[in-house]
Amino acid sequence: MRGGGSEQQILLLLRHLDRERFEPHLYLLERDGDLLSEVPSDVPIHAFDDLPPSQGFYFPGKVFREQIRHLQRVVNEHAIDVIYDRTFHMTMIAGGLKKSVPRVSTIVSPPEQAFPLVESRFLWLKRRRLRQAYHGSASIVAVSDLAAASAARFYGFAQDRITTIANPVDTERIKNLAKSETPPRDERLTLVCVGRMTAEKGQRDLIEAIALLSKERISPMCLWFIGDGPLRVELQELAAQCAPHEIQFLLRQPNPAPWIAAADALILPSHFEGMPNVVLEAFSLSTPVIATRAGGTIELERDEPTILWAKPNDPKSLADAIRQFVTGRDGVKERTDAANRLLQAHHDVITTVRRIEQLLH
Repeated sequence: MRGGGSEQQILLLLRHLDRERFEPHLYLLERDGDLLSEVPSDVPIHAFDDLPPSQGFYFPGKVFREQIRHLQRVVNEHAIDVIYDRTFHMTMIAGGLKKSVPRVSTIVSPPEQAFPLVESRFLWLKRRRLRQAYHGSASIVAVSDLAAASAARFYGFAQDRITTIANPVDTERIKNLAKSETPPRDERLTLVCVGRMTAEKGQRDLIEAIALLSKERISPMCLWFIGDGPLRVELQELAAQCAPHEIQFLLRQPNPAPWIAAADALILPSHFEGMPNVVLEAFSLSTPVIATRAGGTIELERDEPTILWAKPNDPKSLADAIRQFVTGRDGVKERTDAANRLLQAHHDVITTVRRIEQLLH
C-alpha cells in the first residue's frame, strides 16, 4: 500500500462498499506503505509477509506457489465468497487457487505496454497464467476502453467479455486533503508532475521540453516533481540544463493534493496510461491539466475540451503545449469547468462503487 493508483482505488472501494451487503477483507503481499494507515478500521488485513521466512532450497516459482497456498488458507478460514483482484501478480495468484471462488478481475493498464515492464522474468509463462486466470474470472473489468482493447488482443479473448468501469474519484475528500497543507511557492508560474520516476512516465521528455523553452524569452518557471524511482538521479542531472527555469525534486509526498492545488497546472508526460488518477485529482481541484494523448488519458475528454494536449514521446510537442499555456490563458476556465462536469457524469465514486458491487454480488 505504497501509494500507487491501484492502491488508491482499492482504498476507495474499501471505504465505500455497502457494509450491509459486504464484509471486505484486504489481502497484501507486503504489510507496508503509507496508505496502510488509511485502510478502514473494520477491514481485516492479511499479508503474505506475516509468514515466517521460507525454509529449504529456492527454485523458480517457489514463492509464487507459497503465495497461492497462503491466499487459499485465508479464503478457506474466513469463508470468502468473492475475490476482487486488481494487479497482474494478484490476478495470477488468485487464478491459481485450487478451491476457487468467483473472481472480479480488473485490468488497470494496457498489458501490451505495461506487462513487460511489470513482470520482467518468465514473460511467456506469466502471460499464459494470466490468460488462464482471466478466462476463469466471473467478470473482467478494465479502467478504460483502450485498456480493454489491449487486453483482448494480448490475452486472446473477445472484447465484449470485458466491462469498462472508469476509475472514480472522491472529489470532496481530495478537496479536504488539499486544505491540509499550504506548499511554499513564489510568483513564478509553477507546474507539478506527479508519478513514479520510470521511463514510461515521460519525466525525461518533460525536462527536455523545459530545456527547449529555456532558449526562448519566456519568464522563468518552476516545475515540481513529486515521486521517486530508478531514474531520479539521472533526471536530477538533466535538470541542470533548464536554467533559468527551476526544477525541484520533492520526492514522495503521502498527500500530493496540496501541491496539485497550489500549482498553476498539472502536467502528465506519460507514454501510456490506463486511467490516470492524478488527472482526476487535478480535475477535482480545478487545476488545469497539460497531458500527452497516452492511453486512457484520452478518455478524460469527451464532448468538451478538458485538457491541453501534447504528443507522447515528443519533448517538442510538450514544449509547444507548455508555451501555449504560458502565453495564452484563454480557455483555461472553460476546460476546468468542463472537467468538473466530466467527473460528475462519469467518475462519481458512489455510482462507480455501486456498479462494482453489482458484479461482486
